[in-house]
This record gives sequence, structure tokens and C-alpha cells, in this order.
Amino acid sequence: MPIRVYLDRVLLERRMSLTELADRVGVTIANLSVLKTGKARAVRFSTLDALCRELNCQPGDLLVFEPGPPDEDGPETPEE
Repeated sequence: MPIRVYLDRVLLERRMSLTELADRVGVTIANLSVLKTGKARAVRFSTLDALCRELNCQPGDLLVFEPGPPDEDGPETPEE
């Protein structure tokens, strides 16, 4: 997927554990782990808001678009 998640980098910069962040934002460690590993297919704005508030960052610090081929599970583009 061309969206990359840099939650691990921001956590390292803030010297915060995934467990501590989960407690602060009210999201399970399992769900944050799915997000952190880039396996999440969607993120709620309320979750993104809570993450940014607790990590004192912008959404662009956590999520970055990197152009490239879509995932196999992604939408297909019509052939020309």
C-alpha cells in the first residue's frame, strides 16, 4: 500500500511505549500494533485525533503517501 505508517518512529522519538500510548488514547495494544505494522486498512479520525494529541504531532508525522504500485487487495485500475 502506498500509505506508510511511522508510528514506531514517532513513539521512539517521544520515548513512549505502545502500551503507554494505548492506555492514553483508549485503544487496544492489538489495534495499535496493526496500525504500527501497516496492516490497518482504515483509521478513524477520532483515533488519529487522539494519537496526534497524545504524541503532540501532526497526521503527516504518522502517515505518509509513497507512490508505488497498489496492493494486490487494492482497487484495480482499468487497462487502456
